[in-house]
Amino acid sequence: MVLKQPDSAFSLGVYKVSNEEEFFKAASEIFKHSDLVIAQEFLPSEFDWRIGLLDQKPIFACKYYMAKGHWQIYNWNSRKSDRYGMAEAIPVNDIPPKILETAIRASSLIGNGLYGVDLKSIGNKVYLIEINDNPNIDSGIEDSILKENLYLRIMHSILDRIEISRDMSRFVSTDPA
Repeated sequence: MVLKQPDSAFSLGVYKVSNEEEFFKAASEIFKHSDLVIAQEFLPSEFDWRIGLLDQKPIFACKYYMAKGHWQIYNWNSRKSDRYGMAEAIPVNDIPPKILETAIRASSLIGNGLYGVDLKSIGNKVYLIEINDNPNIDSGIEDSILKENLYLRIMHSILDRIEISRDMSRFVSTDPA
């Protein structure tokens, strides 16, 4: 299984354990930093999907490949040149329907903000790994298809939210009487 620190990022605070001894060692390390531990089945795969969603609509998709010879996307114990696997941006229209449907359904349970939904596809099954409420968008990776239009979509969504909030505030009475 895999044990995770709930607020981990970039494969830090994530441990693969194969037996009781490894479990207790990893769990005790996580409990130094958190009151919670997330446990997941270990599902080996060549890559993980990340579907970027904003307002419950896909805005980017990437395949993150595992680091060479490692079970995670990042291998912090490796040389710098082998530290992380490749990332491949995929046009939103090319996201397999099951992947997209799962990502939208999962994130809609939380809200309509900006989310990065991580999934694995193994055979004909899709597994939700996690939902990131503050996903990284790196230049040349997640934005490589839409380029600046990705950022413009995000900024327009923020502006729309501000304008809706302003409109709603006109209906809220500030009169104490």
